[in-house]
Parts: sequence; C-alpha cells; structure tokens
Amino acid sequence: MGRRLVIIGGGAGGGSTAAEAKRNDPSLDVTILQTGQFVSYASCPTPYYIGDVIKDANKLIARTPEKFREGGIDVQLHSEVVSINPKDAAVEVKDGRRFPYDVLVMATGTSAIVPDMPGVHLPGVFSLRNLEDAIHIKTWLQEKKAKRIVIIGGGFIGLEMSEALHAASIKTTMIHKDPLPANRWDKALSSMMLEELQAHGVDFVGNEAAQAIEEGVTAPLRVVTDKGEYEGDLVLLAIGVRPDSRLAQSVGLKTGLSGAIAVNFAQQASLENVYAVGDCCESFHKVSRRWVNVPLGDIANKQGRVAGRNIGGKPLTFDGIVGAQSFRLFNLECAATGLSEKDAAAAGFSPVSNITWGSAMAPALGMRKIGLMLTADKSSGRLLGAQAVGVAGAVGRINALSVALWAEMNLDQIGYLDLAYAPPFSPAWDIIHNAAQALGRSL
Repeated sequence: MGRRLVIIGGGAGGGSTAAEAKRNDPSLDVTILQTGQFVSYASCPTPYYIGDVIKDANKLIARTPEKFREGGIDVQLHSEVVSINPKDAAVEVKDGRRFPYDVLVMATGTSAIVPDMPGVHLPGVFSLRNLEDAIHIKTWLQEKKAKRIVIIGGGFIGLEMSEALHAASIKTTMIHKDPLPANRWDKALSSMMLEELQAHGVDFVGNEAAQAIEEGVTAPLRVVTDKGEYEGDLVLLAIGVRPDSRLAQSVGLKTGLSGAIAVNFAQQASLENVYAVGDCCESFHKVSRRWVNVPLGDIANKQGRVAGRNIGGKPLTFDGIVGAQSFRLFNLECAATGLSEKDAAAAGFSPVSNITWGSAMAPALGMRKIGLMLTADKSSGRLLGAQAVGVAGAVGRINALSVALWAEMNLDQIGYLDLAYAPPFSPAWDIIHNAAQALGRSL
C-alpha cells in the first residue's frame, strides 16, 4: 500500500487535488471525505440552474464518485469530519469511522454568512453555497409556484440570481444596505448596474437594512427592514460567505488576517504533511503583496492542481492572484481586477484613478457603451487595478489588464500595448489605450 492521502472536502479544490496527486503518484491511496451528496461540482453556475437556464443539475458535476473510483480514488459521501488527531494522523467522521492519513488536505470551502436576526430559520429562507442548496431552492420555487422572491444582499450572488430568476419569470426585490449594488465597483459603474436591474423589472431597495423575517400576509414570508416591509414566496440570504476554517483552527493550523488557512506557495499549511486548497485558504495577492482570501472556483482548481503535484512528487508553486473577477448582469458584462483605490492606499501606494467612457467597437459601426476605470500608483505610474462595465468587451479588457498587473506594467507601457484591432471589436485606439494615456497625463 502506498501513502494514504485523505482530503476533507470534495469541491473544486479537493477534487482537483485528488486527481492530480493520483496522476503523478499512482501508488497513492486517495480518499475524499465529502459532507454532502455531490462531489466535484461547479458552484458558480448554480444561479442559472435555479432560474432553469440550466435544467439538469448533472451538468454542474465535473466528475462523479463512480468516475473517481474508476481512477482509483475512493469517495465517501455524507461523511462529515468532526475531528482531526494530528498526533495519531487520523480523522474521524460523524458516524465514528476513522481514516488514517500520511498526507491530509483541507478543502473545506466556505460557510454562508447568516445574519443574527429573527426568522432566518423559517421554512423558505435559504442561503446559496453549494449544489444541494441550489436543488433545495429550485424545488421550493417549483413546488410553491413562486412569483416573487426577496434577496437580502446586492453582491455577486444576488445580482446573478436576479438575472436567472427573471429568465424564469420570477420577480425579484433586492434589499441592500448601500445605495448601489456591487460594492467593489466605482459608483459610476455600479450606477450602470442599477439602471440595468431596473430596466429588467428588479426592485432594488438601497440604503435599507434587513432586521427580521416573518410570516407574510399576501405571501409566505415578509422581510422587515429599518424602513419598510417586503413580501415574497422565498427569501434568499446573499450577504456573502466566509472561509470555513473551523476544523483547521481546532488542530492549531495557522490562519491569516482573513480568517482563512495560511499556506505557502506550495499550498502547505503550518503543520507537517497538511495542505489546504480552495475557498478555505489564502492566496498571495501579487499587487498588494498580501495574503488574501478570494473564494472563486478557478483559484480552487489551480490550488488543487498545485497541491496534487507537490503531494505526487512533482513540485510546483501557485504564485498568486491579481484579484480578477467577472459576472454577467442581463445585457452587461461586469469585471474587475487588482486593487480599488481604498485597498491600494491600505497597501501603501499613492493611488490615483480615472474613468474613461467609450465604445467596444468602432463608432462608425455603432455605439456599444463601455466604461473603464483604471487605478495607478502616482509615484511610479504602475497599474494597480481596473474595473469595467459595458454591453460588450468588458471581460476581455479586464483579462488583458490582469496580465498587465501580473507583469507589473506601468501606464506608459499599457498606453501603447499591441492589442488585436478590427472595427467590430474596438476603435483604432482601444479604450485601454485611451484610459492609460489619460491617467498618465494626470500624474
């Protein structure tokens, strides 16, 4: 028998770790312990499954337990780990079974942030963290023949859910503590998102804080805020998630300022022969030079592959992230990368920003509105961050600027980048060129 590799959590990070480790060292005895009924699934598309844009939940599953077992990887579903004993090198699950290990991987993901207010445990109140949650939400909507839901929170999940539910002819009320959705984006860009929400019939209620959830009068549930009341057939708590590092902390694994498990560039945690991957652990931010927690599936997959390579005896490092994110909101592409002005100042830079408005194609072919915000360091001209919202081209431009961030490019260099040009895709001077040159002139 080869070394025993036990992985706690079977999401994107855990699944990719298992596959890569076994690929590089076939002698490994690999076991995945998964709390729920699904393994190796994609969480990011779940809003579109709930809204019936994706009709089959199986399309969200990358690899079934049977497929893992064909590759020599044992998957134990409904196996919640309740304790880890580093001294004996074993973990114990809720039903009393013990799994000894030579190498342990923490892939415990996130837990949903549930506000401390009355009514959050009423039937019909949900959080969306995994595929099981998505199936429960979709079943509830179908059984109740839901016509309206109330979303508490105006971040990624809430915005994506509002679009997906619109496709299913379900009306949405979104309650958000701030005046505009998507707090990461500049107000001018968030205002475009608000206009898009309203144009598609979403009732966005800003500057209100939910205080309680009660039984409704004209609908099953009612959300009471500091200013009003809003009824719906379902209430979705979309306030955010936090890294689930409870097990890690119980055995003394170090955590960072984010509360996530601290790792090195090989994904090793602070105890010998223990690794951490995915949403439960930190990543090195190459712009701020700080360790942060960014819970995204693409990062989890990369970290899992790096951990698997190292466990399998073929060293590899995960050099970090620049904070690239994107989502679709009806007819808008919304994307961002790097640091905001606030985060840049906290990291010790002297940030300056500008917003440039333009078209994602040559004006002679029509106007496809796009706004691009750049943030740079005043003393060096180095790019620190970018945000874009537009009817086309926003994600592609943010991807290009993510590469510029990775390469630590300055505004002069970005202002003359060789970008692919054709009138259907951009003017001769792309909005990236115009924004970089305009901000450079202001330094």
